[in-house]
Amino acid sequence: MNILFTCAGRRCYLLKYFKKVIGNSGNIIAADMQLSAPALTAADIKVQVPGVYADNYLDTVLDICKKYDVKVLISLNDLELPILSARKKDFEAIGVNVVVSDPEVIDICFDKYKTAQFIESLGLKTPKTYIDYNEAVDAIRTGVLKFPLILKPRWGSGSIGLEFVDDLEELEMVYKLDKKKVQKSILATASTDEKFLLIQEVIKGAEYGLDIVNDFNKKHRGVSVKQKLSMRAGETDKAITVDNARLREIGSVIGKSLKHIGNLDCDVLERDGEYYVLELNPRFGGGYPFSHEAGVNIPKAIVAWSQGEDVPDSVFVPEYGKMFSKCDILLNVGQ
Repeated sequence: MNILFTCAGRRCYLLKYFKKVIGNSGNIIAADMQLSAPALTAADIKVQVPGVYADNYLDTVLDICKKYDVKVLISLNDLELPILSARKKDFEAIGVNVVVSDPEVIDICFDKYKTAQFIESLGLKTPKTYIDYNEAVDAIRTGVLKFPLILKPRWGSGSIGLEFVDDLEELEMVYKLDKKKVQKSILATASTDEKFLLIQEVIKGAEYGLDIVNDFNKKHRGVSVKQKLSMRAGETDKAITVDNARLREIGSVIGKSLKHIGNLDCDVLERDGEYYVLELNPRFGGGYPFSHEAGVNIPKAIVAWSQGEDVPDSVFVPEYGKMFSKCDILLNVGQ
């Protein structure tokens, strides 16, 4: 049972979770552009690969799978998901379970405008979202859209291009600057439309993270809910697991309708007792360890499913009231 993590980056904890499940029965293989990526220190085998947009990237990953007899492939990078999803059959042909959802699912999640439309189609709430600058300005002038607002790339990753504005003058200046900033970033390759910036209502209130789990057959299996207590660099830094039936219901509706595979990282904001779904990330997110340390074990489920076995739904239920916080550690990443 050899498991490959691509774009491994900083997710040391996730590699360790999977290693604990497979023990000595297999190897954890980590691939990244840089051999100094922190997560590679938690791998049995580390491999350097080209960037995800390189012409030979997928062939390189396929060669790694063949060389090390990889049975499960897990991507940890938003930008890589549509690329892997489109070539999923090539990996399956050599016996690799690619834990990546279908292209149409990736498209809904990756394009934040389509995410907002999808959420509304389910009868759920999401922040007011515009991709046309003039339409947004008209909405502001008629009182439909109110400041503060946030600007963000439609096809984004991390906190690249996130900007807050408080009035029309600031919106005009920041919108032009942010377009140039995104066009100079790695996101320029991901953006496929002239209207690649979102103008979105800011929801102020409690923030939650959901781990929404579907199995390899796209059947919904469970939801773990955490309240985010603090953020750092766009990622959950401190959180507590909570028993919130309404949010579990929202997660269930999304999981059953979206039909993703594996874990879906979902951000939800609360305002005046109403819940607004903000983003869907069809991968392990930075908030997953808060669920795992409270008893959820998605790695165990993924390993079981890849072997044709199953796990009880109790695997996806956390112990409530468990609070955790991340901290920095220093790793020796020398070769």
